[in-house]
Amino acid sequence: MAISQAMCTSFKVQILDGIHAFGTTIIRASTSADTFKIALFTSAATLDASTTVYSSTNEVPNGSGYTTGGQVLTVSQVPTSTSTTAWLSFSDVTWTTATITANGALIYNSTQNDKAVAVLAFGSDKSSTAGNFTIQFPAANSTSAIIRIA
Repeated sequence: MAISQAMCTSFKVQILDGIHAFGTTIIRASTSADTFKIALFTSAATLDASTTVYSSTNEVPNGSGYTTGGQVLTVSQVPTSTSTTAWLSFSDVTWTTATITANGALIYNSTQNDKAVAVLAFGSDKSSTAGNFTIQFPAANSTSAIIRIA
């Protein structure tokens, strides 16, 4: 089993299909932004560019500060662009008083039938013991933001 960091190929296609709405300027039936979540996974998970939807298989166990399905993300930088790159980012997310061991994470769109957005690979197991487990997102700009389309 392995986790490889990637923007999901299905997400790239779904962007072009108008499935995901990160901002509030939306031209489709719904006029509100979708809800995006982040779930943590153990090293037994297989997540990569071919991941299409969230599944609880090999997710960090429920309990000790973690709830199956993960946490809701807050968009910190609505879709923005400069030159030929568009990007957006999320606020950091923390599980408090948590005992967690995770090897990666999946960002997914819970409004749109749990469609996968991006896989985050931590490179190794990361742990907290009755403490904070925090995902820190990179700077929200055209070269670092977690979601960039160039």
